Amino acid sequence: MLALAKLPVPNLIREANASIQSANIINPFIISIARSYFIPNFIAVKLLILVQTQKTMDQLDSRKIVVAVVAIFAIIFVLAFSSSIFYTVEATERAVLFYKFSGGLDKDDVKTPGLHVKAPWNEVYIYEVAETKEEEAMDVLDKNGLSISVDVTVRFYPVHGMIGYLHEKFNTSYIEKLVKPEVRSSVRQVMGRYTAEEIYSTKRAEVETAIKEETGKVLLDNNIEMKALLIRSINLPAQIKQAIENKLEQEQESLAYQYRLDKEKSEAERKRIAAEGEAKANDIVNSSLSDKLLKMRGIEATLELSKSENSKIVIIGGEGGMPLILNDK
Repeated sequence: MLALAKLPVPNLIREANASIQSANIINPFIISIARSYFIPNFIAVKLLILVQTQKTMDQLDSRKIVVAVVAIFAIIFVLAFSSSIFYTVEATERAVLFYKFSGGLDKDDVKTPGLHVKAPWNEVYIYEVAETKEEEAMDVLDKNGLSISVDVTVRFYPVHGMIGYLHEKFNTSYIEKLVKPEVRSSVRQVMGRYTAEEIYSTKRAEVETAIKEETGKVLLDNNIEMKALLIRSINLPAQIKQAIENKLEQEQESLAYQYRLDKEKSEAERKRIAAEGEAKANDIVNSSLSDKLLKMRGIEATLELSKSENSKIVIIGGEGGMPLILNDK
């Protein structure tokens, strides 16, 4: 400001005039005053400072307006395209992105649960990764060509980190394109190796295991983890079903009869062994008995009897000289 005060009046006026014109402030009254040689120096300086201040304020206001306009347009853009920009992946979900203009499907970048942002022109594919189940009813042929109606249930889920590869091959309709056809194919192939009787009764668990192993391998190769495959029901023609049930009933009766026979044989063998043991024991005892031994045992018995507090009548001179006990009170 001191430097401006030392300038001649014409120089101050030219400086003020240039500032006024550069600020685009067209005020004939101010310009005429500024060009007068009769105004004091301090008035010219004041005028110059006023004009420069006005110029700075106008520049600041212009910047604020530009920023405000840009902010408004940004808000409008976000509100208009919010559904295309923001997306949420739930706890039981995973997602992959398809970049239309840069690289296509990103198979390895699997989006985990949470809020995510994407460009409006990119597409997001969300997959349910919780365990789910599908029920299938189908007609199959057994080993002998007999038609059987089968209902099966399969439980499965996509491998979480591989849904990008699953999407690349089958997209979101992988259940219709992969799971159901493979289950049907495996059921028909496996049951075609068994008879209706085996499927219905004797080897049902074996059939289930074979179907599960074959189906599970194919699904796992395509990034699907199968947890279980169950045969809910097997429906045979009425006559075949009745014949199988009758056969099973007869087999059960035969098994029961055989069990009884085996039991009787075991009991007879037990009695024979017991009798043989008893006979051998008697033979041993008989062979060891003698008259002298019997007399000795009789004398011992008489001595023991005499020690008893009960009154006894003992007659000596029985057969072989053994005592006879006539009364026992």
